[in-house]
Amino acid sequence: MVPMFAWFILVQPADVARIGPVAVRFHSVMGLIFVSTALLWTGLYLRKGLLSRPGPKLTGWARRLHPVLHKTLIWGIFGVALTGLLIGITSTVQLWAGGIVPIAVPMDMPRANDWVGLLHSIEFYSLALIAALHAGFHIWRHYRLRDNALRIMVPKALHRYL
Repeated sequence: MVPMFAWFILVQPADVARIGPVAVRFHSVMGLIFVSTALLWTGLYLRKGLLSRPGPKLTGWARRLHPVLHKTLIWGIFGVALTGLLIGITSTVQLWAGGIVPIAVPMDMPRANDWVGLLHSIEFYSLALIAALHAGFHIWRHYRLRDNALRIMVPKALHRYL
């Protein structure tokens, strides 16, 4: 999820449009994968609750903040997927995710599309800020509390660097 999140922070549709249709299709496929993962993650949360626990070394404000950050990320990414759907619904043309899946039946509502697009952008970049705070929180835990918080989240091949 992190590499895709970074991709959408750094690369905008206008950027890939200048490169050509293959780049636009790739960007759209990345969006489809991102949304599918977001919906799967939200579904897992609804079915099983939070999969992570604060850990014994986390106390006070940090212990209370841990589940709030996780839930904000889960619902925030779901909200980004939802506003992406609303962009498709309010569009004047049929939009396709990855050239594979139609996003929604276009309702030809350009003014609403502008507002939803603005909301989608604000929501995504606000979520990016929260994700950065969340990453900072886990880095703080790993080095300050020495609870190996980062080892839990990264692939085993990267553990030697932590």
